[in-house]
Amino acid sequence: MYEYLDQDEDRQVHADGPPSAEATGRAVIRLLATRLLTTLVTLAGVAVIVFFVIRVVPGNPIAMMLPPGATDEDIARLSALYGLDKPMVTQFGIWVAGVLQGDFGTSITTRQPVLDLVLGRLPATLELAIMALVLAVILGGTAALIGTRFRGGRREGAIDVANGMALSVPDFLWGLVLILLFGVLWPIFHISGRVTPSLDLPFTTDFYLFESLLRLRFDLWADIVAHMFMPALALAIPLAAIIGQLLKQSLKETMNLDYVTLARTKGYGETRVILREALRNAALPTLTLVGVQFTFLIGGTVIIERLFSYEGLGNMAIDAVINRDLPLIQGIVLLFALIFTGVNLIVDLLYAVLNPRLRHA
Repeated sequence: MYEYLDQDEDRQVHADGPPSAEATGRAVIRLLATRLLTTLVTLAGVAVIVFFVIRVVPGNPIAMMLPPGATDEDIARLSALYGLDKPMVTQFGIWVAGVLQGDFGTSITTRQPVLDLVLGRLPATLELAIMALVLAVILGGTAALIGTRFRGGRREGAIDVANGMALSVPDFLWGLVLILLFGVLWPIFHISGRVTPSLDLPFTTDFYLFESLLRLRFDLWADIVAHMFMPALALAIPLAAIIGQLLKQSLKETMNLDYVTLARTKGYGETRVILREALRNAALPTLTLVGVQFTFLIGGTVIIERLFSYEGLGNMAIDAVINRDLPLIQGIVLLFALIFTGVNLIVDLLYAVLNPRLRHA
C-alpha cells in the first residue's frame, strides 16, 4: 500500500513541477519553528523530571560531604549554603532562573561551577562519539556494499550472521572483549585514560584530537587515537550492524529500479552500478539513521568511559550519581538533552532540504 502511495506522491510532484525556492524556504522555516518549539518543550520536561526525581531518591548529599562526627547543625548550615533547605518548588525556580542566565550552580563535591566542569569534559566525549560514528559508518557501509555485491551468496550470509552477533552483544561487553584481546593478550592499544601524561601537552583547548592535527603533532595524535580506538570501536560495533542492515536493504531495493537496469544495459559492471548509481539514492535513509543514532551514541559513552577510565562527560556523570552531586547531575542531564534535541533538529532540517517530497509538502 505504501508503495502505491509513494508512486502517487511522485506523480503529483512531477505534475506540479519542482517547488520554488520561496516555497522551500517557507517550508523549512515552518519546520524550524515547529522543531524549536518541540525542543523547548522537551528541555522543559527534562528539567522538571531530572530536578524532582533525583531529590526523591534516598540519600542526603550534604551528609555525604561531612565527616561521620558532623552534627545536625553542621548539616543544616551547609544545606542552607547550597539552598537545599528551601522547598523544592522554590529550589527549582532558583535553579531555572540561574540556568537562563548561564549559571548551572556549583558542584557539591568539587566546589566548582557546574558549567565549567561540564564544558571541560564535553570535548572528550564528543571526540569519542565522532570517532565511533566514523568507524561505524566505515564498517557498516563496507558490510552493506559487500553484502549487496555478493547478494544471494555465502558472503552475504556471513555478513548477516556477523550483523546479528554485533547487535546481540551490548557495547560494554564488546569493550571487555577488546580489553582482553588488545589490552591483555596482545597489548597493542591503551586500555585507560585519554592521553599519556608523560607527553608534552601544548593544548589550549580540550579538543585534543583535532588540535593535535592542527598543530601537526602527529605523535600526540597517534597516542590519542591509541587511547580512543578501543572505546570508540566498542561503541561503533552495534551501530555498524544497524547501518549495514539498513543500507543493504536500501541498496537491494534500489538495484531493482529502472535507471539501475539501464546502467547495466550500458555495460557497466556490478560494482560500478552499486557505487555510481545505486549508492547515492539508497544512502538517504541511512544518513537520517546515522544522525539520530549519534545522539544515542553519546548517551552510550557513559558506561564505556567508565570501563576504559576515559576522562569524558559520561565518566563524570557516574561520579556525580555516586556522590549525589545534585547540581552536577542536573547540568549533565540537561546538556545531554540539549545535544539530543539539537542533533535531531539538524537531522530533520537536512532531511527536509534533501527530500523533495517534504520540500513539496
